[in-house]
Amino acid sequence: MCRTRTRDHADYRQQNKLEPSRLDHKRMNLVVTKIISASPERLFAAWTEPEQLKQWWGPESVTCIEAEVDLRVGGYYRIGNRFPDGSLVWITGRFHLIDPPRKLVYSWQVGANADEELVTVSFEPTLDGQTKVTVLHERIPDEPTRARHQLGWIGCLGKLSSHVK
Repeated sequence: MCRTRTRDHADYRQQNKLEPSRLDHKRMNLVVTKIISASPERLFAAWTEPEQLKQWWGPESVTCIEAEVDLRVGGYYRIGNRFPDGSLVWITGRFHLIDPPRKLVYSWQVGANADEELVTVSFEPTLDGQTKVTVLHERIPDEPTRARHQLGWIGCLGKLSSHVK
């Protein structure tokens, strides 16, 4: 597991010309948050270890058939989702920031020809020993995709919560 803090999110955004003034204003963002009864360390591990990812990733009715994670800045990840109709979707990307156990920032691409989106996952401890998990999904191309992502992230966080109990 990565133990060192990498460059911060603001540096990443600046180096990659992602300042708000340079973003395509037609793109959309999405924030999904859930309080989960587990430590940030436990949740970070569940999010970054392939064997754990395969146990919980995806909304209800979606099965994670494969997960590959090279947990380092610039490292690649690949997640295979099988849907009830038998179709298979691959989500791929690269890690831009790894700050265990607080934050992950990675690119997100569904299929080979899709535009690259950006995901930030934060794990914030609460005073009562739980963790606030926040997913910020940026650069979403349109409202139908945003709605699918919202349902997907709500389902993922629900399954993650059940996985760490």
